[in-house]
Amino acid sequence: MSLAEKLIKDFEQLSENKKKEVIDFVEFLKIKERKEKMELMDSVIEENEEALKELAK
Repeated sequence: MSLAEKLIKDFEQLSENKKKEVIDFVEFLKIKERKEKMELMDSVIEENEEALKELAK
């Protein structure tokens, strides 16, 4: 059984309130992941600012 199949099977057994909590948690994780990616990109840009300016010429 794949992780997705297990998740769906377990999810279907939850009450509606618990399902909403799971969905809220997934949304939280997606936002957190986006924030981490943005912070990483900001860091890369800051660390390579001079090189990026040279490339932009």
